[in-house]
Amino acid sequence: MKTIIEPFKIKSIEPIKFTTELQRESILRKAFFNPFLIPADDVLIDLLTDSGTSAMSAKQWAGIMDGDESYAGSKSFYRFEKTVRDLTGFHHIIPTHQGRAAEKILFSIVGGKGKWIPNNTHFDTTRANVEYSGAEAVDLLNETGKHPELKADFKGNMDTAALEKFIQDKGAEHIPLCLITVTNNSGGGQPVSMENIRQTKKILQHYHIPLFLDACRFAENAYFIKLREKGYADKSVREIAREMFSLADGCTMSAKKDALANIGGFLAMNDSALASKSRNLLIVTEGFPTYGGLAGRDLEAIAQGLEEILDEDYLRYRIRSVEYLGDKFSAMGIPIVQPPGGHAIYIDAKRLLQHIPPHEYPGQAVVSEFFRLGGIRCVEIGSVMFGKYDTTTGSLISPPMELVRLAIPRRVYTQSHMDYVIEVAENVFKNRTNLKGFRIIEEAPMLRHFTAKFENLV
Repeated sequence: MKTIIEPFKIKSIEPIKFTTELQRESILRKAFFNPFLIPADDVLIDLLTDSGTSAMSAKQWAGIMDGDESYAGSKSFYRFEKTVRDLTGFHHIIPTHQGRAAEKILFSIVGGKGKWIPNNTHFDTTRANVEYSGAEAVDLLNETGKHPELKADFKGNMDTAALEKFIQDKGAEHIPLCLITVTNNSGGGQPVSMENIRQTKKILQHYHIPLFLDACRFAENAYFIKLREKGYADKSVREIAREMFSLADGCTMSAKKDALANIGGFLAMNDSALASKSRNLLIVTEGFPTYGGLAGRDLEAIAQGLEEILDEDYLRYRIRSVEYLGDKFSAMGIPIVQPPGGHAIYIDAKRLLQHIPPHEYPGQAVVSEFFRLGGIRCVEIGSVMFGKYDTTTGSLISPPMELVRLAIPRRVYTQSHMDYVIEVAENVFKNRTNLKGFRIIEEAPMLRHFTAKFENLV
């Protein structure tokens, strides 16, 4: 059948607020044109992120009611621990209140001045936690992944030749671990192949460097492997995911993505010494090792979500529904990262708004227009999020791509919602030549995109 149907029924609803274009223009000005500063109640379709925005299932809600809130050794923790261990195979499972807390613990221990952390592409909080420790975050994305218009099966892959050269140049003793982000969020939600993970592991083993996965979207990545990589078509997503984890020494995970939960995460690994240090830091910053900053009910919801995300009917719907949105955008002439990724559509703002240079933040102009015309909230992933200033000249150093991400919350919106997004996108496209750039008038020293204030250039 051609029609995409949701593999679930709607049991509970939440009303959304309609506003006029004039009202939205006022809301934008009050928020200084930053979507993070817009009250959620004023947003019609919220595509800012897929993190923590999933709709939970009846079984997850039932688990919340059954959550054991004992301070130490709750039964909810043991269910959570068994579920994660069965899925990943890692010996040590350490709950945290979200993914960036796992990153903070990990890099506080292994990071520091003079250290380097390579990755296919770091996302914002990962990069911030690496750099906050004093270490340097380095992206080694393969060449194909740097070109939004090119179509390839695994554009999220690590550049393994560049990785080996980097290790030789910097010295293995200065590289405490290497990360692979699956799927590659900053690179357009693109998947990483099993062969690439295997090749990366082989290089790292030679230099005795551990491999960790940033596993936020591990199930979506596993499903892409099933669809696209030779030898995996007849394997289950669970089997593929388990093989992915078996090639790594540990992982960080935000349970707010592929665990279908509204909060939570974990740090997992095989290294007992590193796990002991991590638990010690966890106690100081998050809580006792059997709750790690979470309520027992949250641990139940995560454990149930990790089972549900492996449902291949759901993953087929998830990947196809995002692809549907991407196909419609492409047919209208809107340039996007090709092929569509697993959790979001990424508009190539550099090609869409060729009259706005990177230092005037073309992605922010697209984001603002989506909200102004349709009440849709999305996010810039370009010079606002990843731009840096040259310490000598003060000029902006822009990242390779200027993207706008429309992240699709899991199990929240229907196809008619997506058709509305397509209609708004068509109007944004028609009005693209009239859009103006922005300047930043206030910003934080790190993760500035969360709180920065902008003004429109005339």
